[in-house]
Amino acid sequence: MNSIFSGPLAGRKTRIALAIAVLAVAGAVFFSRSDESKPAEAAKVAAARPALTVSLTAPQKLDWPLVLPANGNVVAWQEAVIGAEIANYRITEVRVQVGDKVKKGQVLARIASDTVASELAEARASVAELEASAAEAKGNAERARELREKGFYSTQLNTQFQTAQNTAQARLAAARARQQGADLKVSKTAVLAPDDGVISARSATVGSLTQTGQELFRLIRGGRLEWRAEVPSADLGKVKAGVVAILTAPGGETVKGAVRAVSPSVDPQTRNGLVYVDLPVTSAVRAGMFARGEFSLAQSPALTLPQSAVVLREGFGYVFRMEGEDRVAQAKVALGRRLGERIEILSGLEPAARVVATGAGFLADGDVVKVVDGVAK
Repeated sequence: MNSIFSGPLAGRKTRIALAIAVLAVAGAVFFSRSDESKPAEAAKVAAARPALTVSLTAPQKLDWPLVLPANGNVVAWQEAVIGAEIANYRITEVRVQVGDKVKKGQVLARIASDTVASELAEARASVAELEASAAEAKGNAERARELREKGFYSTQLNTQFQTAQNTAQARLAAARARQQGADLKVSKTAVLAPDDGVISARSATVGSLTQTGQELFRLIRGGRLEWRAEVPSADLGKVKAGVVAILTAPGGETVKGAVRAVSPSVDPQTRNGLVYVDLPVTSAVRAGMFARGEFSLAQSPALTLPQSAVVLREGFGYVFRMEGEDRVAQAKVALGRRLGERIEILSGLEPAARVVATGAGFLADGDVVKVVDGVAK
């Protein structure tokens, strides 16, 4: 038998059921809001965590040289071309090689002297013969003059004897000149260095015949080299004799030189002028090398930072300066000269700014950082 409730008892049960349903809905809403707030709180905690531990530095104002960069070739200061002074004679000995250092007057090569020696002997014999003929002609002329004074010889005959004497003397002079030429040829069988220096080229070979104008050796006089720097015409007037130039050799070594002269003309094609820089004797650079360098023109103040504090991104320079106590801001800066481990900041940074010294490449604009020490220099 089924029972049906009615009246006050049925109304009370309905109110209890509604109250339980309301509590269930309220609990569900509470727990859902609680779950939604947890990621937000976690994000706040993560955002406040430092991205990097850094040390700081401050810009320094230094007096730096104002430099003018340039490119150019290293060449010999003066290069002497050495050849044989007698032609069609065989080279019998070559005493030096490329790179050898030589002294003035040192024998570089020898030429066969047997033929020249025979020519000298022949010239000496001719001189001896003509000396005897000249002596005889002189004696005849003196006797003819004495006899003419006594009336035995006519004036015409006396003139003939005087002419014979003069002819003999002229022939003797010509023979002595030939002997002198033969002596000179003998001395030229030794090819000598005209100055101290370094042999830069050699084409002489044993057994070859010498030719007029043929190059046997090239000599860098004194071993001196110079840098011929190409400077734009607009900057050519800034460079004066005596200005210091610092070259960077292909191997990375630095060579210090001084300006000797500035070209008075400019190439009409390139609009560049040559600056001649004397270089010290060193193995860092050699003739024929291409080298980059710079001229130190004057001193000027520069606001500088360590290169480690500057980040290069997309062709621009950036630094991270401190904003407040624990946050960094990215600042775009214009870069200038570099000297050692420091770089010049032309604009974009205040002299009193605090800048991240190292590790800036791992930071982004607005990151929170932890500073481990004070401002470093």
